[in-house]
Amino acid sequence: MATIFTRIIGGELPGRFVYRDEQCVAFLSINPLRPGHTLVVPRQEIDHWLDAPPELNAHLMAVAQKIGAAQMVAFNPVRIGLMIAGLEVPHLHIHVVPIWGVHDLDFANADPNPSTESLDDAAERLRQALGADASS
Repeated sequence: MATIFTRIIGGELPGRFVYRDEQCVAFLSINPLRPGHTLVVPRQEIDHWLDAPPELNAHLMAVAQKIGAAQMVAFNPVRIGLMIAGLEVPHLHIHVVPIWGVHDLDFANADPNPSTESLDDAAERLRQALGADASS
């Protein structure tokens, strides 16, 4: 059965995409830890990051770095947090989060019901900061 991320990538479920290429996509979390919280997800369904080929992991990290650089421009945080938790959805994904403190990486602080406007604004800010890198 397809994961929720595969369904988002395939267009079956909505997603606010900020980046796409042949190997992966990046879209906003629907329960963001902070505005701009983005997930970098391989198109291929791989449950655990340890099972991904090293080349794919390297590519995902390179894309996460692009997303993080765009988040620095768009949101001006103190740092960009990076996390591979892998417990919520059985599909490898990297959380890239603008942070002001370590508490910003606590899933207990996730916004369970962000407004459509705030998600749309964050996506647009990231797309603008990514520019030509938003889609290969």
